[in-house]
Amino acid sequence: MGKVEGGMKCVKYLLFVFNFIFWLMGSLVLSVGLWLRFDPETVSLLNGAGAPETFFIGVYILIVAGSLVMLVGFFGCCGAVRESQCLLGSFFACLLIIFGAEVAAGVFGFLNKDKIIEDVQNFYAKTYNDDNNSTLIASYHKVLNCCGTKAVPCSDSLSESKDCEAGIEEFFNSKLYIIGYVGIGIAGVMIIGMIFSMVLCCAIRNSREVI
Repeated sequence: MGKVEGGMKCVKYLLFVFNFIFWLMGSLVLSVGLWLRFDPETVSLLNGAGAPETFFIGVYILIVAGSLVMLVGFFGCCGAVRESQCLLGSFFACLLIIFGAEVAAGVFGFLNKDKIIEDVQNFYAKTYNDDNNSTLIASYHKVLNCCGTKAVPCSDSLSESKDCEAGIEEFFNSKLYIIGYVGIGIAGVMIIGMIFSMVLCCAIRNSREVI
């Protein structure tokens, strides 16, 4: 089997290093996704019956994409070391799929931000109007340091705190921006990976044709 030489050999090792970093970034994405999914504060706000699940859709996309990135990074390292067109071709195809998933997560986080916040606000308002002494409402007040709504403010000692509609907007804005920036950021890195893999595949093919 022909081996890549010269500048292409440098590309080979760069691709290996890139894929190792890629694997580490996949671990980061997976960790962020799991943190957002199992964060006690977030779970306590969205664990009631009828709670909107829209927020977790973007989180699930991150978790799946992070897992795939780790797997693909591993096979990319193997393909670079072995100079395998098959592994590198599979790596490139998987990158395209994950690229789409990451962009989807990022776009989802940004475009659906207002709808997700509105759904949670409506859920809180409905639950608060039905029973403002429930455990779920207490969780909102504790986590967000808020009380009541603009239409139905608190009548107790917490009346000077912000209303929970504003608290919900602040809290979920920060979480959704994480989903958006992580998704789009990783997608940008993947473009570099696809370029490297294409260059190395061409180099391997040309070296075999020469031999």
